[in-house]
Amino acid sequence: MDHRGQKPTCVAQVGNTAIDQENQTKGLLEQFETLWEETRESFGQKRTWEKAKAFALSSLVSMGRRTVRGIITTEGRQFQDWTADYRLFSRGRLDSERLFEVPRRGVLEQLSNNVPYVVAMDDSIFRKRGRKIHGVAYRRDPMSPPFHINFVRGQRFLQISAAMPQYDGPSPARMVPIDFAHCPTPQKPRKNASEENWREYRRAKKEANISLKGVERLCALRSNLDGNLASRKRLLVGAVDGRFTNSTVLKNMPERTVLIGRIRKDAKLYSLPRPETPGTRGRKPSYGERLPTPEELRNHACGVTWQKVTAFAAGKHHSFKIKTIAPVRWRTAGENRDLRLVIIAPLAYKLSMRSETLYRQPAYLICTDLDMPLDKIIQYYIWRWDIEVNFRDEKHILDVGGAQVRHPESVKKVPALIIASYAMLLLAARKAFGAGEHIADALPVPKWRRNKRRRRASTQKLINHAKGVAELWGKSMGIDNFSGFINQSSEDKKPEKLRPHLQSVVLYTYN
Repeated sequence: MDHRGQKPTCVAQVGNTAIDQENQTKGLLEQFETLWEETRESFGQKRTWEKAKAFALSSLVSMGRRTVRGIITTEGRQFQDWTADYRLFSRGRLDSERLFEVPRRGVLEQLSNNVPYVVAMDDSIFRKRGRKIHGVAYRRDPMSPPFHINFVRGQRFLQISAAMPQYDGPSPARMVPIDFAHCPTPQKPRKNASEENWREYRRAKKEANISLKGVERLCALRSNLDGNLASRKRLLVGAVDGRFTNSTVLKNMPERTVLIGRIRKDAKLYSLPRPETPGTRGRKPSYGERLPTPEELRNHACGVTWQKVTAFAAGKHHSFKIKTIAPVRWRTAGENRDLRLVIIAPLAYKLSMRSETLYRQPAYLICTDLDMPLDKIIQYYIWRWDIEVNFRDEKHILDVGGAQVRHPESVKKVPALIIASYAMLLLAARKAFGAGEHIADALPVPKWRRNKRRRRASTQKLINHAKGVAELWGKSMGIDNFSGFINQSSEDKKPEKLRPHLQSVVLYTYN
C-alpha cells in the first residue's frame, strides 16, 4: 500500500510488454541468457558472441580480481590458449554501442505508456597506476576532503543509467546502466613542443570536455528513442548534479528532453523582462529584474511560501518542504530558456531515538519544464542517487577497471562488457522476480543478516543467487540441497584441527 492507501500498480504489468506468466517462472540465469540472445548483432561471428557470453557470465560470478586472466580461470580455461580473449577486445570484434541497446530496450519495456524515460548522468574515475595505459592521467579525487584536494591516477568514464521504478507514483527505482563511454583527456605536450602541437592539444582538450561529452551522449540517447516508434513521443528526463548544470549542457539540450539539475546557492537569477512598450527603440531585453539568490529565498519569505510535496526516499515516503518560483531566467542557460527554481528545505533526522535532531543540507534545483509537477521533479532527482550505487557496485563488487590491458580498444571495451553484463543481470532480476524483486533465500541466511529487512535484492545477493540457485557453483560441487549447510560446520575450533569449508567460501563470498 502506498501513502494514499491505494494498492500500487506494478509497472511490469502496465508496460508496453507485460511480463507473462512464463517469463516469471524462469530463473535468473534463464532470463540472463534470454537477454544475451538479443546481443547477437553486436558481434561479427557466432563464436565471438559465445566467447563474450562466457566472459560476461564469468565476470559476474568470479571471485577475486576481475582481470582477463582471472575471468579465464573462472571459465576453467587457464591451460588453453588465451590470445583469442584479448583479441576479442583489441581487434574491434565487439560493438559496445549496440551492446547497450539491449538494456535500453529492456528498461523501456518495463515502463508505462505515460511515464517518461528518466535517466541519470555522471562521470567516475576508475583508478589505474600504469603509466602506459591509454587514458590514464592525474585527476582530482572526489573523495578527498574539501580542505585538502588530492589527486589520483585513473581513467575517466561517463555513464548514463535509466530509472526502472517499482510502480507508478512515488516509489523506489533501480538504476540500470544503459550507456558507458570512455572520456580520456589528451596528453599535455612538453614545454619545448612546437606551436602546432600546442594548438592541437588545445583543440583536443576542448573536444574532451566532460560536459560536451555528456551532451553528445544525451543527444545520442534521444536519437535512439526517436528511432523506435514506441518511444518516439516519450519524454526524456535527465537528472544531473552541479557538474553538468552549466551552459554547455543547457544551451545544447535536444528536443523533448527535460533537465533537472542542481545549482549553487548564490546563483544569479532574473525575472522575465517587462512587455515591450510601443515605440521603444533599441534591443529587446532578455532579462528582467534581479531576483534574490536561492539561499536568500530559503531564509526569507520574499513573497514565496513553503509547501509540502511527498516523495519516496531512504526506504519510505517523506514529506518535503519546498519553495518554488517560475518562470525565472539564468544567464548560464541562455536568453530564451525559462526555468523553474525549486528549493528543498533541510530534512530532519535522528541517528537514534534519544539522539539530537540533525538536518541534512538544503538543495537547490532547476527544471527546464515549467509544467512538470513538483512531486515528479523531486522524485526524479532523488532517483539520481542510485547511479552512485551503480558506481559502488561496479568498483567494489565487479572490479570494473581491474583488467590489466593497455590497448586503447581493450581499455574501452573490457569495462563496457562487464557493465553491460551487470545491467542485464539487473534486468533479469526484474523479469524473474517481478517489480518487488523479492528473492527467496536459497542459501541459509547468515546470523548477522536475520534481523535486517531489505526492500530489494542487492547486487551481491543476485550474484550469490546465480552462484547457488542457478547451479553455476552448486552443481559443480555436487550440492543439490542447501538445507544442511548449518550442520556441516565443524565444532572443533582448535587452530591445528581447523579445516576451511570450501562450500561456504564459494557460495558466501562477499556476503
